[in-house]
Amino acid sequence: MLDIFSRHRTLSLLAVVVLAQILLLAFQIKREHDVRLIRYWAAELVTPGERAATWSLSKSGSVWNGYIALHRARVENERLRAELDRLRIHNRELETQAGEAQRLRALLGLHDAHAEAPMLAAQVIGASADASSHTLFINRGERDHIRRNMAVITPDGIVGKIVEVLANNTSQVLLLSDKDSGVGALFADTRTHGVLKGTGDPEPRLEYVVNDEPVHPGEVLLTSGDDRIFPKGLVIGTVTDAAPGNPFQVIHVRPAARLDRLEDVLILLSQHELIPQQAEESTDTAEANPVAPGIVPPLPAPPKTAPAASTGTTFVGPKPPARPAGQTSSATGPAASTPKAPTTAPAPSTPGPKRETVTPAPTPAPAAQPAPQP
Repeated sequence: MLDIFSRHRTLSLLAVVVLAQILLLAFQIKREHDVRLIRYWAAELVTPGERAATWSLSKSGSVWNGYIALHRARVENERLRAELDRLRIHNRELETQAGEAQRLRALLGLHDAHAEAPMLAAQVIGASADASSHTLFINRGERDHIRRNMAVITPDGIVGKIVEVLANNTSQVLLLSDKDSGVGALFADTRTHGVLKGTGDPEPRLEYVVNDEPVHPGEVLLTSGDDRIFPKGLVIGTVTDAAPGNPFQVIHVRPAARLDRLEDVLILLSQHELIPQQAEESTDTAEANPVAPGIVPPLPAPPKTAPAASTGTTFVGPKPPARPAGQTSSATGPAASTPKAPTTAPAPSTPGPKRETVTPAPTPAPAAQPAPQP
């Protein structure tokens, strides 16, 4: 390096002088905003290196934060994901409990509204595997005094009847949609009777309704009580369509109870007719006060007195005819001379012997005496 400088000393001194002169000119010359030219040159020389250093540092930091330091983020992500799954399961459980509470509240409301009819709640624990059979299994059986042909209902409507009671505290329920089921039915408006029969489809069919009877979709169908299984007045469903047939109409009915999603049901332990509590209270009030307000009730009839006890023959029945005036009694003996005993009524707690009713024979008219012969 020194050899080159010593060989080209003149050129080197010239270059150094020119460079110093340029630097002095750049230091003296000012550009916009009173900034010296040498600062512009310095910024142009330093900026590319700073940009390269900044880009390198940012990329290396991204690589560190995005890849090398992610082992903690991965553990945190797995923990949050497990907690999210646990909260989802807990939410499903709460939704299930809320639905069950709502169904039980509806069952309790039905039981309280018809407290006069004995009922027993049951849960659906299974269904038949046969596609042609519409049956369910409930968790009530012989221990709960369940018998065949007991009605199974829900707050929405009737479900079916008990067809088999098993020894393991389980019973089988035949649904309305089964082809072997049948329910006595009547229309809520016209009171026309018919028989609801299952067809194996979701909608059973109402039979024995003549073609002249007007039937419209949407009419409500109730139980008639003719089958001696379901009490009268329970909701069966609504009419979906009706068409004339031979010799009776073809009527399809949509059951009010959702037979495809049953979970809790009620078993009627008797055929007692379900009357709402309000109707029963009004009926009891009417029986207690049969007279309308403002009307004087009639006076009660005087109590009947027992016949007087006397010796001799006692007549229980119509009074004998009165004797004509001037005619004396021909009865002699103790019956005529014995005075009558005081009238006493028999004790109400001890019933006396039953007396036979003796009706006196009519007194025959005296026969005409024949005229004496001369």
